[in-house]
Amino acid sequence: MNLSITKYCSIKNGKVFVDGVEYFSSNEDKLNPFIKEFYRSEKPGYSKFFKMDDISKLGFMATEMLLKDFNKEVSPDKFSIVLSNSKSTLVTDQNFQDTVDKEDEIPSPAIFVYTLPNIMIGEISIRHNLKGENAFFINKNFDSNFISNYVHSLFCNQKTDCCIAGWVDYSNDKYEAFVYLVEKECCNKVANHNNEEINKLYKK
Repeated sequence: MNLSITKYCSIKNGKVFVDGVEYFSSNEDKLNPFIKEFYRSEKPGYSKFFKMDDISKLGFMATEMLLKDFNKEVSPDKFSIVLSNSKSTLVTDQNFQDTVDKEDEIPSPAIFVYTLPNIMIGEISIRHNLKGENAFFINKNFDSNFISNYVHSLFCNQKTDCCIAGWVDYSNDKYEAFVYLVEKECCNKVANHNNEEINKLYKK
């Protein structure tokens, strides 16, 4: 089966790129102020954004760019999400542990809710009413071969008609999102969906 990448978004170092073209930039070094600035510039009108942990905010805004002008009719049950990173929710885990260690305070349930990486997928799914297959994998580095094979299997097994895939990673000193939209072979593709092409887009 031939699959196409029809759009992709990269976010890192205070910049947002859509299909390889710079879309937004900021002088903010830290993820939290940067991603809030980006949100306010886009004005998606989703108040729950401010309750999310920082890595969910990052994944949320990256996928906003993918689906911003998406107007194809896809059944919610056939719209999938497959994401990965290297550290799961480590920063959020550390923030939650800080609330556990304070003797006079109750551990924060608002932070605890985000100590699983698939919560990011949940937030994206609620926002866009996506009900298809979803998975979050933890790998040392972005493994384009693994992700492309997994996504390909979803299409081949008729589990999906459209899929968001990629990498959303965050540690205390750096952040990076690279997400792309996969559809069945079509004329408006950015690239073929295979390991080589995915790596080319990721390294741009």
